[in-house]
Amino acid sequence: MASTASTNPAHAHFESFVQAQLCRDVLSSFQGLCEALGLEPGGGLPQYHKIKAQLNYWSAKSLWAKLDKRASQPVYQQGQACANTKCLVVGAGPCGLRTAVELALLGARVVLVEKRTKFSRHNVLHLWPFTIHDLRALGAKKFYGRFCTGTLDHISIRQLQLLLLKVALLLGVEIHWGIAFTGLQPPPRKGSGWHAQFQPSPPAQLANYEFDVLISAAGGKFVPEGFTIREMRGKLAIGITVNFVNGRTVEETQVPEISGVARIYNQKFFQSLLKATGIDLENIVYYKDDTHYFVMTAKKQCLLRLGVLLQDLPETDQLLSSANVVPEALQRFARAAADFATHGQLGNLEFARDAHGRPDVAAFDFTSMMRAESSARVQEKHGARLLLGLVGDCLVEPFWPLGTGVARGFLAAFDAAWMVKQWAEGAGPLEVLAERESLYQLLSQTSPENMHRNVAQYGLDPATRYPNLNLRAVTPNQVQDLYDVEDKEHVHRKGDKTDSGVSLLGSAGTEELLHWCQEQTAGFPGVRVTDFSSSWADGLALCALVHRLQPGLLEPSELQGMGALEATSWALKVAEHELGIAPVLSAQAVVSGSDPLGLVAYLSHFHSAFKNMPPSSGPVSQAPSGTPSAILFLGKLQRTLQRTRAKEEAETPSTEESPVSEPSVPPSLPSEHQEAGAEDLCELCGQRLYILERFCVDGHFFHRGCFRCHTCEVTLWPGGYGQHPEDGHFYCLQHLPQEGPKEADSNGSPENQELPIPDDNNIQPDPSPPVPPVKGVSLVPSPSQPTRRLIRLSSLERLRLSSLAIIPDPGTEPPPKPPRSCSALARQALEGSFVGWGVPVQAPQAPEATGKMEESPFSSEEEDEKEEEMPSEPDLEQTLQTFANNAGTMTKYPTWYRTLMRRAKEEEMKRFCKAQTIQRRLHEIEAAMRELETEGTKLELALRRQSSSPEQQKKLWLEQLLQLIQKKNSLVSEEAELMITVQELDLEEKQWQLDQELRGYMNQKETLKTEADRQSEDRVLRKLLDVVNQRDALIRFQEERRLSEMASETGAQG
Repeated sequence: MASTASTNPAHAHFESFVQAQLCRDVLSSFQGLCEALGLEPGGGLPQYHKIKAQLNYWSAKSLWAKLDKRASQPVYQQGQACANTKCLVVGAGPCGLRTAVELALLGARVVLVEKRTKFSRHNVLHLWPFTIHDLRALGAKKFYGRFCTGTLDHISIRQLQLLLLKVALLLGVEIHWGIAFTGLQPPPRKGSGWHAQFQPSPPAQLANYEFDVLISAAGGKFVPEGFTIREMRGKLAIGITVNFVNGRTVEETQVPEISGVARIYNQKFFQSLLKATGIDLENIVYYKDDTHYFVMTAKKQCLLRLGVLLQDLPETDQLLSSANVVPEALQRFARAAADFATHGQLGNLEFARDAHGRPDVAAFDFTSMMRAESSARVQEKHGARLLLGLVGDCLVEPFWPLGTGVARGFLAAFDAAWMVKQWAEGAGPLEVLAERESLYQLLSQTSPENMHRNVAQYGLDPATRYPNLNLRAVTPNQVQDLYDVEDKEHVHRKGDKTDSGVSLLGSAGTEELLHWCQEQTAGFPGVRVTDFSSSWADGLALCALVHRLQPGLLEPSELQGMGALEATSWALKVAEHELGIAPVLSAQAVVSGSDPLGLVAYLSHFHSAFKNMPPSSGPVSQAPSGTPSAILFLGKLQRTLQRTRAKEEAETPSTEESPVSEPSVPPSLPSEHQEAGAEDLCELCGQRLYILERFCVDGHFFHRGCFRCHTCEVTLWPGGYGQHPEDGHFYCLQHLPQEGPKEADSNGSPENQELPIPDDNNIQPDPSPPVPPVKGVSLVPSPSQPTRRLIRLSSLERLRLSSLAIIPDPGTEPPPKPPRSCSALARQALEGSFVGWGVPVQAPQAPEATGKMEESPFSSEEEDEKEEEMPSEPDLEQTLQTFANNAGTMTKYPTWYRTLMRRAKEEEMKRFCKAQTIQRRLHEIEAAMRELETEGTKLELALRRQSSSPEQQKKLWLEQLLQLIQKKNSLVSEEAELMITVQELDLEEKQWQLDQELRGYMNQKETLKTEADRQSEDRVLRKLLDVVNQRDALIRFQEERRLSEMASETGAQG
């Protein structure tokens, strides 16, 4: 065959084109191919047909078959759907190239400009199942033989750009390199068209190119004029990417990837990392492709302490500027983190080189995520219309830990091409824009779980991709500001609409609040509410309000003989513990009437939670509509944790206590410092506390920013902290001091540790790593444990593994259930890649999910199936095979363990994405609260200042302050809901780890156990039971809330 190819120059050029791994080699080989065939590059879809007709080469036939199959889809109308449309695509990133391919298949003339001259980004992208199928259908396996073999579901940006570039060239896309798009040039007169401005001066052919569609895929830093960009800001987030050379040795292929591990649910891993290296991370991901690719989120204080950052500068751009980052320290940091995460199995890590020949390691800021308010616009001048669309990062900047960038980028590319098709078919500008915006609303909600399952049917038509599609969600009237006619000024949309749907207190907020309080306290003896000061001084009004909202908590008979301070203190605590209403002022302030503004803020919490309740209603249901029930649950869970720790220290541990059934305990009288207006000063910094800044914990008030872990100084979230009874300090659960020998590690504080130098080989996982080690480390922390390594699975785990719906070939007997030792080896292989949760938590879902995997794109075509069976790149399959060498039955069922591995990676990625979504939203909430606090402080100062401001102005300020309080209450409730999910993730992880530890003890022979072993086993068992009880309480809470919501909906309908 080689001799046949060598006799025909076109064949040789085609082979060079297919195998080229550099951008310049792709372009030169394609130019040679076109010259050998007597063709001009960039001739549109007719060029492809000419190449196919003249290049009758056996090696190209499989590629032609795939492209023909795609082009024959009815939506393209044999390449005539957009035959008279001229398009300009800006940017040769993956999304820009994918858009150009779709436009070329529609028959449009497509010109693409790219300011770079080579592809050099090694960073690896996660691929959803539909993107894998889509790229395979375009011939990805022909251009890149290792594309998604076995269980791989990712590809480097460079390789993705190369294969899409080759497809675009074959389909006749005209590409210009080293030319930057700088702006639009409107038509100077009637009869002329739209042009573009470029730098440097482009060829005449490009300078004179008139187009009627512009698609921008130039990245988040460039958006065409007229589009409004919205910033979604969170807490400071510093990402670090690093690429190491992949030598493709046997040892390297056996190192398992890390689809994602996050601090929010696996604190033990990051605590071990911190102790061993001094590195403090939020998350880490490791993919293996052309390079060993790691991406992680680092904490700023850690980077400063380890010398990666020279100074703590306020502006993020200055903080991460090249002048403030020490390259050598950054390289040591990245190498140490990668070495620890892979247990040192990658050997001597050598940095890959970037486009400038420097080590490919970088720090970047993703604190702010940019999102376009609209995805398309239309401009018209002198009768010439121009359709503008956005795809890729300039439409929505992806949040990298979620792995959604390419998947949603491709969906946006399809939607943009569909818009161009509608445009070419003569639909009106407003109709085209309205349909495009309707699709844009779906983009941020998409995930592999909520899209059509059959990825083989995906096409340009949105109905093939999105279930429950509504193309009229946005009406033409709503997009009129996106249509600019003649010299009409651009109509920008208003700013951030995040809080537009928040129900505010109303124009007469204080009057409405006072009237509501009067209604709720009417009929109680001795209670008459007329204001927000003296009416509440005796404590009876507040007790009456609590009793009305939740009868049975404060019986009137219990108040007899109580003083005003005691009654008020009781009401404040009962409201916090049983209604989820945190105090914002002390009992002394209520009784003295010294802070009416604080009382208004406090009562507004009751109003927002219970305002829909009729005045004469009876007891409130378990979770009334609007009640911050998640806050209530977290508070009870927090107090349960404190009581449990106190009992453990008294050697009377409780394993049956449920946080939901906590009884009401009469509070003690307030302390002296509470009586002195404790809400005015922060307990930690001693500075003044304003109303929106007040954060109450056990009667003590703090700035939210001051309420941090005493050890690591991370902000403490509801339900995610504990108070040590001895020193009184608050800690995150990761650093909460433990009783007994565990505190002995505290002297090895990372504060005094130096980051190991690159040549050191001493960076190894902690002796008790957070995940069961691949080899050489015992699961039982007792030195007297024997060296045997037998691991037994529980009955439930054996059921989950054996219930995988693997359908054997017809005519063969179903395989017997693998023996326990084989299952244990498979389980251990999964655990080696940080996937303790890899096997589904809910056993009934396993057969269904596994069956879907068998219908995934990995088995969609016979050719791909054959290519998958060929071990061209062993990777994780080779890893599993290595672990199973001594279990011959594993090799008999390759489909079984391959499906198991895929299922495990899917579950791992889902868990990681869920955790990162929560963490990102928590950071956004924290940033939003800081803004509210700043604005609220200004208003409060203006209200408290004895000024001669008109009464109407003061009333307006008060209304604005109440609106801010309402917004903060909404954010606090959302934060609590998120923390419930965090608790769920954390408890799942704890249960799995404790189960592993307990099973290690139980596998020891009783005769070999020491007394210390038996005590440790009993301790682990108690902890496991406690975690199970907490999960049970969480499930009961969620079920009660679900039933309450159903009852509320039924009542509303009635």
